[in-house]
Amino acid sequence: MSSNSPSNTFSNAPSNRLSIGLTLPFFREDAEPLIEVAIAAESVGLDAVFAYDHLFRYGADGGVRPALEFSSALGALCAETDSIAIASLVARATLRPPSVLTGIFVTAQRIAGERIIAGIGAGDEQSRDEMEQFGYDFGDVSSRVEALEASIASLMHADIPVWVGGDPKYVGAATMMADGWNRWGVSQDRFAREATQLNALRENHGGDPLVISWGGLCVLGATDDEAEKKAERLGASKVSLVGGPQRVAELLVGYVDAGASWIALGPIDSSDPSNAMHAKAIRDLLNER
Repeated sequence: MSSNSPSNTFSNAPSNRLSIGLTLPFFREDAEPLIEVAIAAESVGLDAVFAYDHLFRYGADGGVRPALEFSSALGALCAETDSIAIASLVARATLRPPSVLTGIFVTAQRIAGERIIAGIGAGDEQSRDEMEQFGYDFGDVSSRVEALEASIASLMHADIPVWVGGDPKYVGAATMMADGWNRWGVSQDRFAREATQLNALRENHGGDPLVISWGGLCVLGATDDEAEKKAERLGASKVSLVGGPQRVAELLVGYVDAGASWIALGPIDSSDPSNAMHAKAIRDLLNER
């Protein structure tokens, strides 16, 4: 059971030290692997685990994959871990009223102590189908960003770090209300341009420097050969981050040099606890540069 006292190791402030975490196996019916991977990540000393917020997802074969409900899973993660940061990547502002979303994160912090990062997004075109199938109005970009800004404003007095996820073209102004920014899956060049843009906007806006993070899918292994064989077995030919710790660290250098102080690794085989060990090795290599 976790303590209500703050973690001695977690800090949301920008740092010269790179922090790395793993996304969790949310797209399944059983919750045991979710907890198992979180405990494995904590046991090897990773910095965070990242929780998705979806109603369902489509698999590579086009079939519907179930999803664990975000707030219930968040509570379980808070109770079953003791020191690792727990971040949403990202909770969608359009699924819940701002006060309800704030209540979820405040409750999580009461259980876990100061280990919660409230990653929030406005949703994108990929989330249209799942929202409409569950009876939600997907809305246009303007209304979704308005919901995002309302959620950030609601959380501002909760003393919980808030990261905004998404394209600065749409969420740049909302990011200025927050503590950090996450970008998922974009190339190093695009990430560098967008991070530079947001840092300049933040400097003009005033306030503390942004915590900048990048996340993306990966296939990890103890060696390049092991990872390549796993990627072939999983049908992950389009995933660019495939390899052992040394290769993946080299592939991530550009993101770190562009300002990322956090990396969210999203293993295709997210229910495999051994990914935690590989992620730690990647982090250690990058921090030894």
